[in-house]
Amino acid sequence: PCITVPANSASTLAEIDGPGVIQHIWITVHPDWWRRLVIRMYWDGEETPSVEVPVGDFFCLGWCKRENVVSVPISVNPAGGFNSYWPMPFRKSARITVENLHGEDCGGFFYQIDYALTEVPADEAYLHAQFRRVNPLPYKTDYTVLDGVKGWGHYVGTYLAWGVNSNGWWGEGEIKFYLDDDRDFPTICGTGT
Repeated sequence: PCITVPANSASTLAEIDGPGVIQHIWITVHPDWWRRLVIRMYWDGEETPSVEVPVGDFFCLGWCKRENVVSVPISVNPAGGFNSYWPMPFRKSARITVENLHGEDCGGFFYQIDYALTEVPADEAYLHAQFRRVNPLPYKTDYTVLDGVKGWGHYVGTYLAWGVNSNGWWGEGEIKFYLDDDRDFPTICGTGT
């Protein structure tokens, strides 16, 4: 479908009764809208979305400039088509919306959502994704990517887009994973992002 997303409002892209798995999402829209449109995904009737990210950032384009992205879960094609292959299981229902945060209508929003209605194993994890931004990051402070997660699951990664405001610094930083009861020292610590 191709829709117009009205100014300052949300449009529903999918409402699916399950159980099932979303297998592929394809979107294309002009780069001017990549940060003005927020995609939200709700699993099993939840009120707070499990996914809440500007469209461009969800597809690893944080600067509103088209770049090729070639990975297993996300692909951005040379002509600008966004593809997500993240498996997105749901047990009862799935709802996907896009909200236009801008004061003008967004015309030319093309999308496709492919899914299969199927049984979902009890231990199958839900997809969660959030957008965060700090500009600028206070000097000599750590940036927390993820906090407060309880229970079991799989951390599959983070897409970072940052601008360097200091000549001679190339973005090197220490990554730290504090797990379970870690306080002073992280379980995983590495040099470089």
